[in-house]
Amino acid sequence: MWLGYLEEYPDYITQGESIEELEENLKDLYIELNSGNIPCVRQIAELAVA
Repeated sequence: MWLGYLEEYPDYITQGESIEELEENLKDLYIELNSGNIPCVRQIAELAVA
């Protein structure tokens, strides 16, 4: 079993029985998180303070 997450979205973890399945699940997760269908998605970002 493989576990993985996207660096921009460390709160959202997915899994796969093979590395190929994990990669596919990570792609699906990325699409879902950027679709706007999931409310209150937490994302890591940089903040510049002047």
